[in-house]
Amino acid sequence: MVKEFNVIQTDRIIEMAWEDKTPFEAIAFQFGISESGVIELMRRELKPSSFQLWRKRVNSGVSQKHLMKRNPEIDRFKCKRQRTISHNKISKR
Repeated sequence: MVKEFNVIQTDRIIEMAWEDKTPFEAIAFQFGISESGVIELMRRELKPSSFQLWRKRVNSGVSQKHLMKRNPEIDRFKCKRQRTISHNKISKR
């Protein structure tokens, strides 16, 4: 059972799920949704072909969606350019 999210939260979860370097743990930390919950949400919200492409990418080794696959030197969840409290918006340069 997936928690219900508003449109903005759902869009952000999908965006984070598509990002190769954002681990599932970061999504769980921010939204309280597990990896299986993210998968269920993606299956529900995406077209079947888009969902299949995403799953293929996550499982391909290109993606670092699991902390175990990540370079141990990367110890952060967010981009250095993001503000610390900004609803994940990249700050103006």
